[in-house]
Formats: sequence, structure tokens, C-alpha cells
Amino acid sequence: MLWIEKYRPRRFEEMAGQAEVKTHLSSFSSEGSVPHMLFFGPHGTGKSVAMECLARRLYGDSWTENTSIIDTALLFGQGKSYLENEEKFSHLYQKSESLIVNFKHIVKWYASMRPLNAPFKIIVFENAGALTFEAQQALRRIMERYSTTCRFIFISTNQSTIIPAISSRCLPFFFAPLSSELILERLGRIMVQEGITDASVPHEEREIFIQAAQGDLRRAITYLQLFHEQAGKTDLAEMSLSETGSVAGSLFIALESRDLRRAMHLGETLMIEYGLSGREVVEELRAVARREYNHPGIALALADTDACLGHAGNEYIQVNALFARIITEVFA
Repeated sequence: MLWIEKYRPRRFEEMAGQAEVKTHLSSFSSEGSVPHMLFFGPHGTGKSVAMECLARRLYGDSWTENTSIIDTALLFGQGKSYLENEEKFSHLYQKSESLIVNFKHIVKWYASMRPLNAPFKIIVFENAGALTFEAQQALRRIMERYSTTCRFIFISTNQSTIIPAISSRCLPFFFAPLSSELILERLGRIMVQEGITDASVPHEEREIFIQAAQGDLRRAITYLQLFHEQAGKTDLAEMSLSETGSVAGSLFIALESRDLRRAMHLGETLMIEYGLSGREVVEELRAVARREYNHPGIALALADTDACLGHAGNEYIQVNALFARIITEVFA
């Protein structure tokens, strides 16, 4: 069993970090008054877990019956074939209708269902950044119609992917990357529960996991499990290698050529097609810079952008500003 599921928090008290978010959500659940909400922040920082903890606190054992989760990345990525093959949507799927018509029909169907022993139910849109403009416009009207019996939660890495008509109706919560201390403490707790000694997974290795995870607790736990199960033979660099590194390399070539338009396009590819957050794009660029470039101006620009993104700055604006700064200060 994956440790990220085995040790997935069930209560707010079990969550790592996000103290301010937990305080607000605990208050909402205690009062039974929940607004529409937008959870945004990097991967592995507790957005989906917080939603589940809220639902459990509100509904108890009936939380799954009163919570409908729609993964919009799968829905709009795979299209009608996903609806046809997904058990919870197949009975609602209308083959003759378009994807957007099916999407609106499904959301309305779930929204119209009466909650079980509760005044309202929750509809969650995972990976909400994948929602098209047309889908978000449709949701705006659905939110207005069913606001008395439904609460809508949008979960996304990028706040800017949600149109103002939706975001203005939601209370935003930013989930910051987790500190190294918090991740180290959580890894240590898992090691104790799994009976793993410090000799098997030395402190130095855990530090490497934390640096590679960049505030993503889910990724750090995955690294720990892989390292343990493969008896320390795991190559972390090979494990974290992906297509995104190649795209980041191409992006640097565009910057070196002073092709800002091309660099912006590749940056959007990383964020939209690969689903990376702004800070994850910065980390991919940092890996390329360490390997192929040795310029203090690049390191400083990446650090400044990372700091801005850590304070909920608009991801597209900050990343594009980074590209312009590197071209101007380094490659001009």
C-alpha cells in the first residue's frame, strides 16, 4: 500500500502545516456555515486533504454521500471516453451530446441531489485549472441556482486559471509549500510507525528527499518509501527525471536566444499541459541552471521569483517577468 494513502490525514489535527487554513475550516465546520471556496497552492501541500477533513467534520460517516468530487483534468483531458468508462458518470453520460453539455448535465444532476441529513452538500472540482472558460461560465450560473443546497470547492495549483466570475464568489485559501522542518518531522513519524531505523534511511538521505520535494510532502513520502523498499539503491535523480526537465532545457535555449515569446509559450506548456505550479517551473529551471549555467544573475532572479510565488503572487505574471528579467540581465 502506498504510504501517501496509508498515512493520509483524516482530521485537521493530523495535517502538517497550514495553521491559518485549518483554523478557518475548523471554525466553518463547527458553525455549520461553509462558503464557496478556492484552494490553491503547489502540489502536495494539503489542498485535497483539507477538503476531506472538512467533509468528515461536517458529515461524519456520511461524508462520501454528501461530497461529490469531479476530476476536471481527467474529464477535459480524456473527453467523452472518460465519462463513458467512469462508473460514477456512465449512467449520466449522453453520447449524442457534446462534452460541455455532458459536463453541465452531470454537475446539475449532482447539485440537485438532496443532501443526506445535512442542510447542504459539497461539490469539489479537483484540478480546477483544467476547466475551460465555457465550463467556468456555465458553473457560474449553476452556483447561483444551487447556492442554498450546495457549496462548491475549487482546487487548483494556479489561482489565475479561475475566472473572476468564479473566484469572486469563493473565499480563497492559499496552501504554502511546507517547511523542511515539518516534512522532516513527518518522515520521522512514518519511519517510527514502519519500524525503520536511522541506519536504514540516514538523516542525510532524508535531507536529500526534502530538498528534492521542494515543500511537497506527498513527493517526500514517496521518495522515502521507494528508498526503503529498494534498500537504498534508488537513484533520486533518475527517479525524479521527467519530460518537464527537457522542456525547461528548451526554455533556457529560448532565453539565451532572447526569444521571449517562445520562452513564454514553453512556460505556459509546463503550467497548463504538465500541470506544474509556478514554483515547480522555477525549480525545473533551477535544475537546468545548476547543470548548464553558472551565472549569479540567474540564481538571483530565480530566488526572487520563488519568494514572490511563495506569497501568492500571480503565477503567470511572475514567471513571465522572470523570463524577461533573465533575458535583460543575463543574455542581453
